[in-house]
Amino acid sequence: MSMKLADLVEKIKQETDIAKVGMIVCHNGVVRGTTRDGIQAEYLEISVDSSAMHKVLEDMRREPGIAAVEAYIHTGRRNLGDDVMLVAVAGDIRENVFPVLERTVNRLK
Repeated sequence: MSMKLADLVEKIKQETDIAKVGMIVCHNGVVRGTTRDGIQAEYLEISVDSSAMHKVLEDMRREPGIAAVEAYIHTGRRNLGDDVMLVAVAGDIRENVFPVLERTVNRLK
């Protein structure tokens, strides 16, 4: 399955009370050529704990002003430039939405 950010945004628009949404912010993580320590990388091998991911999303959906949080993590071998983690957060105002996007990404990593 190949998921794109547009798919997450469309899901939010279809399944959320859009009257509560003033913005949708997104994250599209990709495989880069070095680790944070500067070590060369050619690929990333990814597995996901689905129950832990579900818990993070449920927690983030309960934050003030948040109407929806959706995420998808590609699994298996991902090469340089491939999408890894997609996250979309919908909510009322940027002061509520941007911090939830950052916390969601950090917790999912």
